[in-house]
Amino acid sequence: MRTALVVLLSASTGLALAAATVELAGAPAPVTLPAVVDDALGRSGVENPVTAVLLNFRAYDTLLEVAVLVIAGLIALSLGRASAVAAPALSSADMLLHALLRWFAPLMLVLAAYLVWVGGHRPGGAFQAGAVLAAAGVLMRLAGNPLPLLAARLALRAGLVLGLAAFLAVALLGAVTRGVLLAYPESLAGGIILVVEILLALSIAMVLLELFVSGPPSAGDPDSPPPGDGS
Repeated sequence: MRTALVVLLSASTGLALAAATVELAGAPAPVTLPAVVDDALGRSGVENPVTAVLLNFRAYDTLLEVAVLVIAGLIALSLGRASAVAAPALSSADMLLHALLRWFAPLMLVLAAYLVWVGGHRPGGAFQAGAVLAAAGVLMRLAGNPLPLLAARLALRAGLVLGLAAFLAVALLGAVTRGVLLAYPESLAGGIILVVEILLALSIAMVLLELFVSGPPSAGDPDSPPPGDGS
């Protein structure tokens, strides 16, 4: 009985697959996404297809990704320590680091600006630039620089949400003027994307740097206050 049931199920599955194969063989050629992107690239405001997808055609997905990142930064800020910025555990006395930072910090700032600018027509963009900026901030913090912006809680919160707020403003502007969320005017699309990317890069850098600074205290550090001591 079991053998007959297995044979029946196998035959039914085989017939279903064969019918699907025959149906697909007579179907028109599928539309490929690269071709669709290439056709609409001229209306996106940028020349790089990746940037066009992330900040125009599928900007809603990117908006949600940025929102998740900002929420993570705000949570880290609320759970962080008030004295985290000046914590001795985050400073290094390495003379090589101090010497190289004089060269690396300006170069990393220029590289971040370049990545934002080049993202419109080559690989680059806000996320890459934000990561480079955050790395520069981490090196500066490790070298003992106090980074006053991180100590000013109001300025820090504003920096964390700056990119997301700009993105939301653009989304709502498109909904009001064109009836579609995140719909850019074709003539202004390039400029809007560039401004959004600049502000996103700054916010992403702030989030990543805040996650580094608000990390848990190292074991064996008696001077580190418990989590939740900051505001």
